[in-house]
Amino acid sequence: MSTPWTPGAPGAPRDPGTASAPRDPVVVPDRPRIPGNDHGVLSPPEVGAWEPHLTVSVVIPARGRQDRLDLTLAALAAQTYPSHLLEVIVVDDGSAPPLRLPEITPERTRIVGTEPGRRGIAWALETGTAAADGQVIHRLDADIVAYREHVETHLRWHHLADYLVVTGTLRFTAAEGTPPTPAEVRIAVSKDRADTLFEEDPDHGHGWIDELVATHRGFRDAPAALLHRVHVGATVSLPAALLREAGGLDTSLVLGEDTELGYRLTQAGAVFVPETGALSWHLGTTTAMRRPAEVRRHNEPFIADRIPYRRTLRTDSGRQWLVPYVDVVVDAGGGARFEDVRASVDGSLASTLPDVRVTVTGPWESLEGERPAPLDDPLLDLRLLHGQYAHDGRVSFAGQVPATSAPAPFRFVCPAGWVPGAESLDMLTERAEKGGEGLLLVALDEDETGVLAARLERTAAVARALRVAREGEPLDDVIAELYGVTWLDAESWRLLPAARAYPSWARNRNREAARWRAAAEAGEREAERARGRIATLRAEVKELRAAAAKGRRDAARWREKAERHRLEAVALRRARQRSLLARAARRLRGLAGGSD
Repeated sequence: MSTPWTPGAPGAPRDPGTASAPRDPVVVPDRPRIPGNDHGVLSPPEVGAWEPHLTVSVVIPARGRQDRLDLTLAALAAQTYPSHLLEVIVVDDGSAPPLRLPEITPERTRIVGTEPGRRGIAWALETGTAAADGQVIHRLDADIVAYREHVETHLRWHHLADYLVVTGTLRFTAAEGTPPTPAEVRIAVSKDRADTLFEEDPDHGHGWIDELVATHRGFRDAPAALLHRVHVGATVSLPAALLREAGGLDTSLVLGEDTELGYRLTQAGAVFVPETGALSWHLGTTTAMRRPAEVRRHNEPFIADRIPYRRTLRTDSGRQWLVPYVDVVVDAGGGARFEDVRASVDGSLASTLPDVRVTVTGPWESLEGERPAPLDDPLLDLRLLHGQYAHDGRVSFAGQVPATSAPAPFRFVCPAGWVPGAESLDMLTERAEKGGEGLLLVALDEDETGVLAARLERTAAVARALRVAREGEPLDDVIAELYGVTWLDAESWRLLPAARAYPSWARNRNREAARWRAAAEAGEREAERARGRIATLRAEVKELRAAAAKGRRDAARWREKAERHRLEAVALRRARQRSLLARAARRLRGLAGGSD
């Protein structure tokens, strides 16, 4: 059972007591409020018909291939974006011989090097962005030849909002034959004839991205779990402040660093804009195109650990992951009883979801210092909780939690003494993903102070609301406007008070999860059998339809043959009749001649 949220309506959720950091929004006058990923609410200016003012740093990680870098820089030297607002930073990632600046480059171009022992694209990009002065960071690979309006097309979006991630459109070329010279590239790009420089490779491209973008109306209605997939490097731009806020590049990754960063940008509340007008040539193919199976095999363990949205990669039971899918928060402050908090924590840990983390908030610093008699300790409940979970790798203790649970995509705030069923978190996250809501409120109890509610918060929605909320504006109202908020009832979503839910299965907190997992597996097996039966029936129907079609064709042929035979019979009868008449006429004429 669910009820849509009405901003400002009575019956607002009562604070369950969770200690959290202040969520004072950054106040920016007239900051646009983009619902979900619907960047269609923005109206970027026409290229060439506006006055830019943002500075941009084009960061190019490069290793060897000086010839291709020369073409990349030549194309950048012919861009329409004002040269005084554009700088180019080439990061030499250990080239031998070292890279050099060619004759044709943008006015403000420099080469920086990575430190020894810090190799790879992630380190190169981190090095380049650290040296950059621009308000916008525009990543460009060293084998990209950008069209004349490429940078301008990106930057016109960033002048509208400071939380956009803009991706360009690549055209792949086999790069065979004699390539154009840097001078020829600059001339062709400056005269808006970049499309004549190369022949497009018909066998390679980012068709899968094109399909995703087209399916979701330019990604305007793409679900949150899909957004990071278009962040594949090569040509992407974003505000430098947003990049810092998301944490920069994960330098522990040697492949897949762009996808992982795209995921964290999603949790920071970013809006992804696939700009089809920001065209560029990609010289040759990518490693992922040449060796796709090997790239997937290499990346899957690292992506599974860091991107909870990749649910199919997290099927192993008994695992713990670097980034959880749901961060559960239970507050142990305010005099909460050990038994109530424990019930909420254990219920959450027994979830059928394999990647749940629990944070217990409370005044843990008060446990330091001299300890009174154990049974008369006024902080006994806190001590018991700390002793209960101090060595559980999925439980942590904090005085307060940050404003969002990034990089985890969901936070579930559970009031102490209420216990989610084994399947509750799975059901709630599935509900949120299907509906796209930013907040689900589960009504637990109500008294004169208001409604006590558990909260499932979408991290991206909270981050976006914090970014655009006006001073004094209730955050839940902003989430409702941009993502939607829905009320649910506790019974339907299997949240129970501790007295009813605990300790009936306390002797083995995983027993309930195992039972539901077994039921889910049995259901899946039954569904698989049903799918098999359906496939068999479909095959039989197909055969029957084919037989019926053959029968209809045979019947038509027999009708045609019968009609031919009938016509032939009619013709024979008529011919026979004419023959008989002719013989009769001759006989009559013979008789008539004999009578004379």
